[in-house]
Amino acid sequence: MRKILAGFKQFILRGNVVDLAVGVIMGASFNLVVTALVKDLLTPLIAAIFAAPNFAGLYFTINGSQFMYGELINTLISFLLTAIAVYFFVVTPINTLISRMRTEPPADPTTKKCPECLSDIPLTAHRCAYCTQVVG
Repeated sequence: MRKILAGFKQFILRGNVVDLAVGVIMGASFNLVVTALVKDLLTPLIAAIFAAPNFAGLYFTINGSQFMYGELINTLISFLLTAIAVYFFVVTPINTLISRMRTEPPADPTTKKCPECLSDIPLTAHRCAYCTQVVG
């Protein structure tokens, strides 16, 4: 029993499991923020522009059956607004931040200047290929 508990403890405290748990919890919390942004700010903005805040009442009837396509429109609009909010308020700023933080060291030079004619020549060259000057 002790060996099983030790193995379980090792599994739980492994970095992957803890990272995944933190990611799921942060994702759930972030979902609430994005949902509130879409529901409380972006959807009323669309409603103000199109003067129809809710499409849920839209339907058509065929042979006595009602097809409620309005809720589908609401869901699609919500999805698009959520995708737009995530892209412009999360993905773009994070990508900008990462690109600013990422500094790649300059590549090692492969050429040097000839002191006589200032042409670019390989670092290992002993003589300039353009002016035949001996390079030290």
